[in-house]
Amino acid sequence: MNRKILIILNFLLLAIIFVFGYYFVTERQRIFAQSNFGIYPSVNLLDSSVAGTEGSVLEIKREKPAEKEIRGLYLTSYSAASSRKIDEIIEFMKGTDLNAVVIDIKDYSGQLSYDSNVKLVEELGTDRTTIKDLPAVVKKLHDNDIYAIARQTVFQDPELSEKKPEWAVKNSATGGVWRDNKGLGWMDASRQEVWEYNVAIAKEAISLGFDEINFDYIRFPSDGKMSLMQFAEMNGRSKAEVMAEFFKYLYENLKDEPAYISGDLFGFTTERSDDMNIGQQIEDAALYFDYVCPMVYPSHYPSGYLNLKNPAANPYEVITQAMKKGTESIQPVTKEIIEKSMDENGQAIEIKKEITTTYRAKIRPWLQAFNMGAVYTPAMIDAQIKASNEQGGYGYLLWNARNVYNYAPSVQ
Repeated sequence: MNRKILIILNFLLLAIIFVFGYYFVTERQRIFAQSNFGIYPSVNLLDSSVAGTEGSVLEIKREKPAEKEIRGLYLTSYSAASSRKIDEIIEFMKGTDLNAVVIDIKDYSGQLSYDSNVKLVEELGTDRTTIKDLPAVVKKLHDNDIYAIARQTVFQDPELSEKKPEWAVKNSATGGVWRDNKGLGWMDASRQEVWEYNVAIAKEAISLGFDEINFDYIRFPSDGKMSLMQFAEMNGRSKAEVMAEFFKYLYENLKDEPAYISGDLFGFTTERSDDMNIGQQIEDAALYFDYVCPMVYPSHYPSGYLNLKNPAANPYEVITQAMKKGTESIQPVTKEIIEKSMDENGQAIEIKKEITTTYRAKIRPWLQAFNMGAVYTPAMIDAQIKASNEQGGYGYLLWNARNVYNYAPSVQ
């Protein structure tokens, strides 16, 4: 073969290797993205079944849907991007108890899964076009009478911490961005700029047709070198006080939008009276959300809980206890207070008053649909649902990080 041709072929081969290498390095976070409890399912990035046309973002004006009991399952943005997967899920749900789907629009990485028109998102480039036509996906769900929930992570946000490090939790030893045990950056929950950024994204998601925004990671970090965390604007407030103010901010800024809001909480919030050093208290959240969603996965309770050697193998007992305590926590509470005043003669007097606190939220738990601590059979999923229903749960959401659902609860 001609030497010149060989040189050209070698040059082309090197160019191809370079292009694929660059793609792998820049996109590896998306390809190997991990959720809370597992790895996202693989998606053929060249799959012609991926829904929609890149960059098509439509604003949908509509009324808030009538409230109903939601029984849903979780999908990653990669699953939602595949029209084949969406069609499979719709078919899977037919004739079952399920009536809702939760889709990542901003996952643990902090990257938005669609082409956003939010000004700051555009400026920072924190969005991707994983789901090429998000309104079309939502419309398809609605056409099949499926309630659409957008899952939005908030303070765990490695993407924003890289683009806006001045808004991130600081490492007091280095002055740089603080990172947890997985090396992920977190946003400073005390900074209102972070609140505004997330509300803008939520409003956009609502305009694209979602019936509900489900906020996750609405807390302070729970692992890593905690003593090195530095926050900018605590101003003497506790973590619980900051988070309660954030919950109120979400309510005030989204209450007039045509969608519901829900908040994901650690499972132990249903029975702990403290904030576990992460700022979450179910009573604070229940004042402002439409639904509080404790993640009461039996596999996440320690050995010895309820005197059980392996809580994961005893889902009915675990969910019964967690939901019983959670339901009790958000019942109306009446407290007697004493106010000091002056009578007509200028004498100091005490006036007793009763103040009743009524919580807005209903409790809708995340339930375990994945194998951890035990192999989760249909009977174990049913046992969780039964326990939740018995203890006042208003629907449920099923979590499987890989979106592998081999069983759908039957119509009750």
